[in-house]
Amino acid sequence: MSNAELQHVKEGTDQGFMADVVEASMTQPVIVDFWAPWCGPCRTLGPIIEKVVESKKGAVKLVKINTEEHQAYAGQLGVRSIPAVYAFDKGRPVDGFLGALPESQVRAFVEKLLSGTDDAQMIAEALSQAEAASQKGDIALAAEIYAAILQQDPENIGAIAGLARCHLANGDKEAAEATLAMVPEARKNDSAIKGIRMAIEMMADAPPPSELDAALSAVMAAPGDHAQRFELAEQYAALGKYQDAADHLLIILSAKLDWEGGKAKDKLLKIFEAAGPTDPVTIEGRRRLSSLMFA
Repeated sequence: MSNAELQHVKEGTDQGFMADVVEASMTQPVIVDFWAPWCGPCRTLGPIIEKVVESKKGAVKLVKINTEEHQAYAGQLGVRSIPAVYAFDKGRPVDGFLGALPESQVRAFVEKLLSGTDDAQMIAEALSQAEAASQKGDIALAAEIYAAILQQDPENIGAIAGLARCHLANGDKEAAEATLAMVPEARKNDSAIKGIRMAIEMMADAPPPSELDAALSAVMAAPGDHAQRFELAEQYAALGKYQDAADHLLIILSAKLDWEGGKAKDKLLKIFEAAGPTDPVTIEGRRRLSSLMFA
């Protein structure tokens, strides 16, 4: 395709970068291709990106920057080898790749960029609403929002983890495990997913009410007995009562930070993992733990 036929491709410069890339990306995504005339893979990749961008009929623009003549922004973005491709949206880089890719992968890159603009913003807002509902104790509303997100984006890790947590809040371990089956293989070790698995693992030791009552009575009768208090904390954790569990573990830690070789601290960190990084139990618990460790 000759330059005369390219309607959505522009030769960029360092001087024009802010206007052509950063400012222009406020209205539609802009792809930047850093290349050089001597670079063989650049000559392979260039026509492919141009073809894919032109096929989108203005939904995305391409700015090609010759690094032999314009090096400032390549340096700022940490470009060490070419071809290097960056995608900008709303004034900032959001994705990219290095090297010459086949057309199918370039097309997938551009389609992901386009689908990830307005849709991504809507999903991010929905995730925030679901989290807020969950924190307020409206588990039914949170679960409904998470389920709606998964209808649109079945592999959304935040929604999968959130829905699984809703099931755990309702005491439905089986439904939580079924939800985790939706996690893509490549994301199974994400921290959010590992936290859910930790919570499920803790639930396996959930005691009957009579045992919890007995453990609580024992602690009230002998408040200085750390072993009994630790056992009570474990039972609270198994029941998903993370705040109660954390409170009792912090009582132990305030008396002896290295009790049983750090046993109470290790359990507390597992509770933070199971509760999730944004849960008040984790946020406040980490603050209290830090104050004990660095007092």
